[in-house]
Amino acid sequence: MAYDEGLAERLREHSQDHQNVEIKKMFGGLCFMVSRHMCCGIVGDTLMARVGPDKYEECLKRSHAREMDFTGRALKGMVYVSPEGIESDEKLAEWVGICEAFVSSLPPKK
Repeated sequence: MAYDEGLAERLREHSQDHQNVEIKKMFGGLCFMVSRHMCCGIVGDTLMARVGPDKYEECLKRSHAREMDFTGRALKGMVYVSPEGIESDEKLAEWVGICEAFVSSLPPKK
């Protein structure tokens, strides 16, 4: 499955000033890792957002968000955001900010 190159470029631009960001091909899409933790990614034209268990229910109530069910069942702490939910750079930055806040709360990986 191909991923949205335009969204990938927007995420690259957002992360260019951040340290410890790696971009890896995963899930047939692209994954942005921060300090070796999965932060967010792209599956097709959809943002895959790792929001964490504490923000999960709140994020699911937001427009254009739904459960991430990549494996056939919902993954708690992960949501999909449809293209309409990230049309503006401000909305994309808001979602990525939620992801970055969660990932920064995790212990360092060895």
